[in-house]
Amino acid sequence: MRKIDLIIIHCSATRADSDFSAHDVDIAHRYRGLSSWGYHYYIRKSGLVELMRPEDVPGAHARGYNADSIGVCYEGGLDVNGRPADTRTSRQTEAMHRLVSTLLQSYPEAKVVGHRDLSPDRNYNGIVDPWERIKECPCFEVKAEFQDVG
Repeated sequence: MRKIDLIIIHCSATRADSDFSAHDVDIAHRYRGLSSWGYHYYIRKSGLVELMRPEDVPGAHARGYNADSIGVCYEGGLDVNGRPADTRTSRQTEAMHRLVSTLLQSYPEAKVVGHRDLSPDRNYNGIVDPWERIKECPCFEVKAEFQDVG
C-alpha cells in the first residue's frame, strides 16, 4: 500500500455550461501523452463520484507529487465566459466533502490541498500567494474549506 501524504483537489478547467465526462478526461489525458486518466476520482456536476485510477496506483495529476497522493478532480472550474471560478454545484460540493472525509479515514496523516497550492513559493514567505500560482486549479480555497474535515 502506498503512503499517502496529500489529497490533491483539481478542477477539469472546463466551462460551467458544458459537460465533460470521465471519458472526456481520459481522452484529454491521452492526448497529453498519458496512458490513461491521471486522477483517482472524478466528481460530476450531478454529484456522481467516478473511480478512475485505483488508489494503489500512483496518479498522473501533479508532477512531483503523484507517488504519495490521491488526485480528486471535479467537473468545471471555468465560468460561462471561460474565466476561473468556483463552479461546483451543491451536489458536487457535498460529494467532494463525503469523498475527502472517507479518504481521510483511510489516510489520516494526509493533508488536503488544491493543485494551485503546490505552486512554488517564490518569495519564501511560507504561503503560495495568488501571484505565485502556476494555475488557478481548482478555483477555490481548498485549505480553508477542508481545514476542519477529517
